Amino acid sequence: MADIHIDDFCRDAALILLHLYNTFPRPQAIYVEDISGPDEPDEVGLHSKRYMACLGTLLWLASEGYLRYDSLIYQDGIDQAVLTNKAFVLLSAASELRLKEPPADLPGTLLAEKRALVEQIRTAVREGHSADISTVMRFFFAARPDAVVSPATLHHYQHPPLDH
Repeated sequence: MADIHIDDFCRDAALILLHLYNTFPRPQAIYVEDISGPDEPDEVGLHSKRYMACLGTLLWLASEGYLRYDSLIYQDGIDQAVLTNKAFVLLSAASELRLKEPPADLPGTLLAEKRALVEQIRTAVREGHSADISTVMRFFFAARPDAVVSPATLHHYQHPPLDH
C-alpha cells in the first residue's frame, strides 16, 4: 500500500519552504488553502483530512525548527512565518542530490546556485513527480546543518586568482 499521506506531506513541506525561501527574510502569512488547495468545511464546520494534514505540516515544520511564526490564524494558517537559520542554511547549501544536472555552460556563480538544494526542490515541484518530491524532501530532512557547505566555497566554482 502506498503511503500517499507521506507524499502529500513532502509536497506540502516543499511548497511551504519554497514560499518562505522566496520571500526570505520577510515574515509572511501562510494559508493552508494556498498549499493544499481549496477546502469546504462540512456541515458541522470540520475541514477535510487533507486540509488538516497540511495544517499539521505547517505546525510540524515549526516544532522541528524549520520555521518560526507568531500566531495561528484559526485553522486557516500561520501568521508572520519565516525560515529559521537552520532551514535557510540547508536550502541554500550545495546539494549532493541531483534530480537534473544544470547546463555545463553556465557561469560559475549560476552553476553554483543551480546546485543548491533549493533548486533541486524547485525542480521536483515544477516537474510534479511525487517520487522526486519525496526523495528531495527526505534528503532535506536528513541533512545536517552543521555539515553544510556553501556552493560558492567549493573549489571548482571559485574564480581563478587574478594575476597582479
